[in-house]
Amino acid sequence: MTVKDFVDAKSKQLCFYLNAFWNEGLPVEELELFFWDCMEEWGQVNCTLTQPYTQKERVFWHVLHQIHYWNEEKLKDDTILVDELRTCVKFLEDAGTCPIDCVGIRP
Repeated sequence: MTVKDFVDAKSKQLCFYLNAFWNEGLPVEELELFFWDCMEEWGQVNCTLTQPYTQKERVFWHVLHQIHYWNEEKLKDDTILVDELRTCVKFLEDAGTCPIDCVGIRP
């Protein structure tokens, strides 16, 4: 699997999980399980240190880090964080512009 294939597939899933968390009450534990599944699957990706990042990949890693770092309350109730993540999700869904302040990096 290539980096692009991984990011494309996992971005769709990440957006689905986050939207379900915000809208339908998906338990935060499911977000955490998704994070760890991504980390496990990342180990199977054919990636070299010289491969350049795409904007989509940077946003993907940024959002993935955020859902792992922040607690449930912050992910639901912090309007600044939620607005930032919603902007990122829109971009990952090809429905918005690229946020300029995402600094996501590969694990």
